[in-house]
Amino acid sequence: MRKSIIAVILSLSLLSVTPANAENIILRSDTPDRYVVVPGDTLWGIASRFLKDPWRWPEIWGFNREQVKNPHKIYPGDIVVLEKSLQGYRLRLADDNGDLRTVKLSPKIRTEQSASTAIPSIPAAAIEPFLSQPLVIEKDGLANAPYVLGSSDSRVILSTGNTIYVSGLPEDKGFAWQIFRPGKALKDPDQKDQILGYEAIYLGNAKADVFAEVSTVTITRATEEILKGDRLVPSPDIIFNNYAPHAPESPINGRIISVYGGVTEIGRGAIVTLNKGESDGLEMGHVLAIYRKSQAKSLKGDMVQLPDERTGLVFVFRVFNKISYALVVQSTHSIRILDAVKTP
Repeated sequence: MRKSIIAVILSLSLLSVTPANAENIILRSDTPDRYVVVPGDTLWGIASRFLKDPWRWPEIWGFNREQVKNPHKIYPGDIVVLEKSLQGYRLRLADDNGDLRTVKLSPKIRTEQSASTAIPSIPAAAIEPFLSQPLVIEKDGLANAPYVLGSSDSRVILSTGNTIYVSGLPEDKGFAWQIFRPGKALKDPDQKDQILGYEAIYLGNAKADVFAEVSTVTITRATEEILKGDRLVPSPDIIFNNYAPHAPESPINGRIISVYGGVTEIGRGAIVTLNKGESDGLEMGHVLAIYRKSQAKSLKGDMVQLPDERTGLVFVFRVFNKISYALVVQSTHSIRILDAVKTP
């Protein structure tokens, strides 16, 4: 009798959070009935095992607006179960006996091994360097920052382990610093090349050893050659992105304006810059579809715009006012700079 009552309560709780459009979610043809989470999994990866449209992950879980931003944590060893209800398919977590369990968002203490931390939205290793870097600066935004004077042995190129001397390093900003160089202007191709900001090229990390008018600093990590005149900024706290993948609530029409690494063709795993940001309604966790814009020459010799062809998906993980950074999580064809990004 008690089990029957619990089952009724559980079913009512499922019905109360089932979204109106959950029944329209399209599952993969090879969708499993259950999946055991393993180390290295991501929310996006698990969603892709069940759904043809992984960004609809919050719908099949029944997340509300706040739960999209703060989804319950899923750990290796957890069992994700697909169930059928009157309103459509739902995903839930099950215990070791296969019984469904309701996941509460209230804080709780869990004892986990280091390899069994909660899984991230997307691969942490791919985006971690971008979570702790300014990336976008205003014009002349580094002009007044402390700068590298050089080294005692007059090295032209500086790298990991080298001791350098820095002018203008304040004591009240801590010992951890990052080294940057002003990069190219980021222009909006849809707004007559309006400058949205300037790229800050991350060069490495440094640790202050002695503060003085000319401070002594050690380079602890160098991703590129560090030169005299390069600028230092305090290391910020890492921004942890655990947003569930979801589509924007309003239409987004933007473009890819840059790609990290300077390559011309872009594929899965690439980091791209978008000409849309917080002011346009973008937020961390948003998934956008990529469309290729192509032209063909007609028999008359003029250029004709062809219908846009969908070529992939991006997951937005860092948002500034007018610019966002996104990870390409799916690509069916090569992706190029100036390709369109839209609400899927």
